[in-house]
Amino acid sequence: DMLELEEDLNSVTEWSKRNNMTLHEDKFEYICHAALRNNTLLELPFVNDIYQYRTTKGPLCATSQLRDLGVTVCSNLSWSPHIRSICQKARQKAAWVLSVFHSRRPDVILTLYKSLVRRLLEYCSPLWNPSKIGDIQELESVQKTITSKIAGCHDLNYWERLRKLSLMSLQRRRERFIMLTMWKILHGQTSNDLNIEFQVRPRSGTKAILPSISRESSVFHQSLYDSSFARTLR
Repeated sequence: DMLELEEDLNSVTEWSKRNNMTLHEDKFEYICHAALRNNTLLELPFVNDIYQYRTTKGPLCATSQLRDLGVTVCSNLSWSPHIRSICQKARQKAAWVLSVFHSRRPDVILTLYKSLVRRLLEYCSPLWNPSKIGDIQELESVQKTITSKIAGCHDLNYWERLRKLSLMSLQRRRERFIMLTMWKILHGQTSNDLNIEFQVRPRSGTKAILPSISRESSVFHQSLYDSSFARTLR
């Protein structure tokens, strides 16, 4: 498999040169998702020399995380680093909004929040929708902070502020985005890369069924499957 992948990499590099689209090979990096997390062989010092990809610029170094189309992917399949990153960017943008615009009127702050801040917290959310309480709370804390600065909301708790401002929690919005994604897959408006099957029943409606995970999978992979997009929706 490693040799085939390296041949594909070399083919893409040669194709780009023939078409005057030279790639920046110095920026190439790869990430390895290990199926067996407890495999001690991977910790030995010579393994990186054996399992190593090369380009015309030299060997590629493995990384524990990288950004792919704006999403931070980790070798352990955790989305926590990505969530911390987008929360930090959203807080910085929210602080900028509150420092530049002195008005605290609901219409002003909500317009700025929805157009500049919230989009940072929801980009590609069906992919990384968190299951850890800490990640969910960290995302929600950005909306909690900015809504507390709005005039007339200082003495209200978070849920009262959402009701007054006609906002949904970010967690509820992510669940809505997942359902919209499933609807698009059902009606052929987006690709069905997960091979989702749909069953229509007169009494319970349409049910989406994803390929099940092997029973021999580790507890770690079982929990990843249960907390991922690969769950059954009704």
